[in-house]
Amino acid sequence: MRRLALFVVHHRWIVIVLAALFLPLAAILGGGVAKSLTVGGLEDPGSESAKTAEAISARFSRAGQSDFVVLVTAKDAADSGDAAAVDDGAVARQGTSTTEELGKEDGVVQASSYWTSGNLPPLRSEDGRQALIFAALRGDLDAKVKVAEKGQTLSDDIARVEAVRDAIGPRGNVRVDANGGWTVDEAVSAIAALNLAAHGLEYVEQPCASVEDLASVRRRVGVPIAADESIRRAEDPLRVAELAAADIAVLKVAPLGGVHACLRIAEQIGLPVVVSSAIETSIGLAAGLALAAALPELPYACGLATTSLLGGDVVAEPLVPVDGFLPVGRQALDAKAYDAVAADAETDARWQARLADVRAVLA
Repeated sequence: MRRLALFVVHHRWIVIVLAALFLPLAAILGGGVAKSLTVGGLEDPGSESAKTAEAISARFSRAGQSDFVVLVTAKDAADSGDAAAVDDGAVARQGTSTTEELGKEDGVVQASSYWTSGNLPPLRSEDGRQALIFAALRGDLDAKVKVAEKGQTLSDDIARVEAVRDAIGPRGNVRVDANGGWTVDEAVSAIAALNLAAHGLEYVEQPCASVEDLASVRRRVGVPIAADESIRRAEDPLRVAELAAADIAVLKVAPLGGVHACLRIAEQIGLPVVVSSAIETSIGLAAGLALAAALPELPYACGLATTSLLGGDVVAEPLVPVDGFLPVGRQALDAKAYDAVAADAETDARWQARLADVRAVLA
């Protein structure tokens, strides 16, 4: 696969010419199949899963998505005509018990339901006779691979992406982050090669440094582009949206001024958001989790599993993901843990002076 990727990169004009010659032949041979195709993408609208999703959406407003869903019907609802049957004591107790038992099953990460979520109306049918139980399964791994590092080649990047793909399996998502290390032409070539090596990239983060270059790359590739530094370090974070330079916005709480500032940017920029860390302690990560929890949608996995990159933490129990999940909540400073990693006097004085300068500017 690496050889194929490198061949495509180094002989792209030959590939383009051969493709141009093949297209008319493909049009002639495949023209008659158009009437048999649908616009359903990779999902068959006639499949049981698609019909189930459609039925859930029609019957339960804002039900969301999960790995699988259990539809519970109150046994005597049809006979009694009781519109609040799922709220009856016996039904509620059984629904709660079933949810708890499901959560204990091997391979189930989390189970929740109408009864264990505060009787949320969207999880109950309008006639009150049915309710939903959701379950999240221990699933596939997602991975981000750093590329375009100084002193390394495209071959190194391809080898690294191939190794990650082998490690996480065919169903996991692979995303790459170039930290603005490519020119436009380098990015276009590298993305094509890395997309082949990964058997499909989820997205490419910050392939070039400037917003204008980001927009140029996005127009020339078929892989989604994510903007990080172009939002985080820009005088105008919304310029990414104005130039249609990205498909995804990467937001980091601390550099962007807090959770509320990130929520404003997310609303104004109008792009799907990936919440990521700036390699903070668990206290900083808790703010990132608060942002993730406050967003109306999270179509991509967050980049918050970074405590392992630190030599220590300042809380008693650092935030470590379990089966891909991190708990949302405040983190308290632990004096003993803080003392173990506290900066020396010189470093502390330098940063205190820097904070004083910032306060003066903001005053």
